[in-house]
Amino acid sequence: MPLYTTVQVRPAHALQIIPLGEILAGTPADESNYVYASMQALAAEVNQPLPPMRVEIRSDVPLARGLGSSAAALLAGLLAANTVLGEPLDRTEMLHLASRLEGHPDNVAPALLGGIVVGTFDGQQAHVLRIEPPAHLGVTLLIPDFELSTAEARRVMPGHYSQADAVFALSHAALTTAALMSGQLDLLAHAMQDRLHQPYRAPLVPGLKQILTEAPEHGALGVALSGAGPTVLCFHNRTQPTAPLHTFLRGVMAGQGVGGQVVALPVDLEGAQVSQVAAPS
Repeated sequence: MPLYTTVQVRPAHALQIIPLGEILAGTPADESNYVYASMQALAAEVNQPLPPMRVEIRSDVPLARGLGSSAAALLAGLLAANTVLGEPLDRTEMLHLASRLEGHPDNVAPALLGGIVVGTFDGQQAHVLRIEPPAHLGVTLLIPDFELSTAEARRVMPGHYSQADAVFALSHAALTTAALMSGQLDLLAHAMQDRLHQPYRAPLVPGLKQILTEAPEHGALGVALSGAGPTVLCFHNRTQPTAPLHTFLRGVMAGQGVGGQVVALPVDLEGAQVSQVAAPS
């Protein structure tokens, strides 16, 4: 099953924010909660007040692991508020607002649209292309137990890059997109190589260098640090056994003395969904 953040909203006499589950333990249970702050942002955008409500929040997405948990929470809050307020924004307007609040469409666009999304952002609007993933494309995640804040991951990045590294990044990003669009997944192992952030963040993620180098030998179609890390993402062929890849990843973790989990996930094709359930009479 894919990893979801779920928000359930119902009328109440006064505002109640209720984070549920182990992942959200310790997150704010008041108006400062990120999901509710997102709801307030949409209300301000459309100049409508939010009514008092009970907001229950669950998440399967581990925090501070490079899995887009903040984008999932942001989008869940925006969709919840949009529904409560009578859907004043359509999906395109929602994408633009989410991108402005997040600062880029990298995570909010695929969370909203599903599939694989390539996008840019001009500061006001997101310009995106959704790609239908090849049917046999699957994702394996190595999710370490430790957190890595985006601020810490950014701290180790250089202030400037060489022309050679910039050209390398542009050409490999283009080839990665072309490989996914064409279904030529044998190109991914080469196309997903990186010189812009993985070499600098590798010291923060034990075993990353070994995984980047050796995972394709154990069944990974391509491998990369997920977001800022520490999660490592491997594409795999869903028609082939994943046991060798999972065994390799667990072995690397064990060798580094790092706890965590290895999970295989499908690519979600539908994106964010809204379900309205009528209150019992």
